[in-house]
Amino acid sequence: MRKILLTTAAAGLAATPALAEISDGKVKIGILNDQSGVYADFGGKNSVEAAKMAVEDFGGKVLDAPVEIVSADHQNKPDIASNIARQWYDTEQVDSIMELTTSSVGLAVQALSQEKKKITINTGAATTELTGKACTPYGFHWAYDTHMLAVGTGGALVKEGGDSWFFLTADYAFGYSLEEQTSNVVKEHGGNVVGAVRHPLATTDFSSFLLQAQSSGAKVIGLANAGLDTQNAIKQAAEFGITQGGQKLAALLFSIAEVHGLGAEAAQGLTLTESFYWNRDAQSAEFGKRFKERTGVMPNMVHAGTYSAVTQYLKAIQEAGTDETEAVAKKLHEMPVDDIFAQGGKVGANGRLIKDAYLMEVKAPADIKEDWDYYTVLATIPGDQAFLDPAKSGCPLVQ
Repeated sequence: MRKILLTTAAAGLAATPALAEISDGKVKIGILNDQSGVYADFGGKNSVEAAKMAVEDFGGKVLDAPVEIVSADHQNKPDIASNIARQWYDTEQVDSIMELTTSSVGLAVQALSQEKKKITINTGAATTELTGKACTPYGFHWAYDTHMLAVGTGGALVKEGGDSWFFLTADYAFGYSLEEQTSNVVKEHGGNVVGAVRHPLATTDFSSFLLQAQSSGAKVIGLANAGLDTQNAIKQAAEFGITQGGQKLAALLFSIAEVHGLGAEAAQGLTLTESFYWNRDAQSAEFGKRFKERTGVMPNMVHAGTYSAVTQYLKAIQEAGTDETEAVAKKLHEMPVDDIFAQGGKVGANGRLIKDAYLMEVKAPADIKEDWDYYTVLATIPGDQAFLDPAKSGCPLVQ
């Protein structure tokens, strides 16, 4: 009888090892982003909802442990973001931090997470430095980056004859990276950059910057900014008659959230690049409509990318049989990505998700047949063109 009992007990332990491999008995994911500033519509609270959707769709648990989403507003300040991340890691048992809109924030939190041996998955930050010289073994970059934007929008406009550029650039890491990447693409296609001016984050008056761009005579004015900054620049450019004078605006980071905010009348004809469009296929549309039911808006690439990142992280824990950082990071590098956001996606040695992107044009109001159907897909950009080859990224981890 004693032998039977011992055997039964051992079998019971062997049948339920999973929970013992989950630290603190739960998996806790932090969504850290701008929820009140210029990028609130770009990611914001709707990214939190995307993360919650992913957890719900996964069943609410992984390896029999509950999954919890927490969130905070970093106010686009790296010091505030780092303090929140440190508190989450040190006292609140957060296992991974995601979203991280704003490149300076993304870089700061990724560096701290390497120190703490925690996984970050950036979906809102843009700079290629995250998977370049600042790459880490536990850092992943998911939704898009400045190279994708440059290749898509920049490359398309140069091919259309926009061979001289002037940049209005957000004065921090994201803007610098986007200007640099786009300048490289312009020059590779035989164009030239005639000048640039930098503006502070959350600028409300673009008049002096736009006058400089107008007087440059450049065929294309590249807006190396995002969110409300881009919307304000486009609105004020119309007041100056810039496009009426023959110059073209390039909204280098512009998502469906900003198109909706600006309005189809003002945004029509803009060329832009996103890695997700809700009305591209049946699977995307089904997700988009579910997302809109709970948020009131259609998802952009950051929202869909956050859903994908949370889902893939949970899949990696399930495959690894633990939430231990090294094991999960290994699985994230190994596993293909197939979901509503990426089909046939793969993660490079530098942590960059490589997937297709889409060059799109905003429809004229008369061509919009249903709510939020703003885009015509002009071209699919294969992942190996949209994103840097990991071997050429500058990441010291890549052999």
